[in-house]
Amino acid sequence: MIAPMITAASLLDVLSGLLEGEQASLFRFMNEGTPYLTRATVDVKRTVNGVAQTNLLHCAQLMRAIEAYGGVTRPPRATGEEQYLAYLSLKFLLPRLAQDKRESIERYENALKSLAGAPDDVRRMLESHLATHRRQLQLLQDAAARQK
Repeated sequence: MIAPMITAASLLDVLSGLLEGEQASLFRFMNEGTPYLTRATVDVKRTVNGVAQTNLLHCAQLMRAIEAYGGVTRPPRATGEEQYLAYLSLKFLLPRLAQDKRESIERYENALKSLAGAPDDVRRMLESHLATHRRQLQLLQDAAARQK
């Protein structure tokens, strides 16, 4: 059976939702020099910084896709959620980051299900993002396990 083509409005809605999720991720606060990782080992900092860089890349790719299909992107909303991060030890921060990554995986899995008739370039991008999220979840879980 051939999947029906998705409407531009539906496509933009799903892509905008994924962008909003990426922008709301805790990883946007986990860049080089972040105060939240002061007690982390070099290995953990490298892992978390790599995930944070990927978050920025995913945001940029989603923005380009939204604009390519006629949509308009908005800047991320401020949540204030990052305020408590400085008070968390790595033992608690890393599992919270892993949970954030699991939520991203769920968003992408749901998006791919709902975009059965989406253009191939969009599906490939989302499948690539999903695969990256899964790999990074494993890295975060491994880092968290080493903190115990």
